Amino acid sequence: MASDPVLANAELSPHVLRHSKAMHLYDAGVPLPYIRDILRHVDLSTTEICARASTEAKRRALEAVYVDIVSDDLPEWNRDVGLLDWLAAL
Repeated sequence: MASDPVLANAELSPHVLRHSKAMHLYDAGVPLPYIRDILRHVDLSTTEICARASTEAKRRALEAVYVDIVSDDLPEWNRDVGLLDWLAAL
């Protein structure tokens, strides 16, 4: 079995694994009270910290609201050399 050098050097802890599980459950649409119960948190506010919305979840939510604005033919900003030079100069 081949090992992944990135994962071999990763710092894993029980907290990191719990946070990861919370994020996967949240991204899958599991309601926060259920995640709270699974993680055995006493207070829902603790679960809210662990299950912050991922960038992908935020993107999907915005695309659902702004259907007329978001399209697949938008330019890739990270390929715009002029914009990247301007940002680097800030």
